[in-house]
Amino acid sequence: MPREHRAAKSIRVLLAEDQGMMRGALALLLGMEPDIEVVAQVAAGDAIVDAALVHRPDVALLDIELPGMSGLDAAAELRDQAPDCRVLILTTFGRPGYLRRAMEAGAAGFLVKDGPVEELAASIRRVLTGETVIDPALAAAALSAGPNPLTTRECDVLKASTDGATVANIAGRLHLSESTVRNYLSSAIGKTGTRNRMEAVRAARQQGWL
Repeated sequence: MPREHRAAKSIRVLLAEDQGMMRGALALLLGMEPDIEVVAQVAAGDAIVDAALVHRPDVALLDIELPGMSGLDAAAELRDQAPDCRVLILTTFGRPGYLRRAMEAGAAGFLVKDGPVEELAASIRRVLTGETVIDPALAAAALSAGPNPLTTRECDVLKASTDGATVANIAGRLHLSESTVRNYLSSAIGKTGTRNRMEAVRAARQQGWL
């Protein structure tokens, strides 16, 4: 929309999405709102904080699975480095564990990508007023799923297992003994009700715990 037809003070939005077509479409659609202006677009998670410090957005609209750094980790950094910027997570993956992690990282909202752009625009306005906006179906699923049973170290060990690394490799990466790694893997397998570590990784990812 031409700038002269915009509201006197537009809501400044930073958009983080690694898929170029999706990012461009979102920027175009949001830019058609009379009171919203997309001031920055990034394709990688590790570019979010720097872009926020330069462009000073009012709202950061973040995907979760981004190269370099996840949107959840970037949300936590924004909370510390750009506390005036409200974070709204927009993802394809409506997983209960992701919602819990997003709230712990200080996000003000969590939506899945299959909603209409009008709803997204309304959510941007709502989080800017101090509201917390959460997809209702996902909120219900998160309540029924319960908290993440895995400890931080168990999550670290599972993440390090995703490329088929040996116990010795995982131990070296995380500066742990091999016996400690085996204990963490055994505990994670038991908590996820799976038969081996790769099944445990898949189960944990499906819940949004990793």
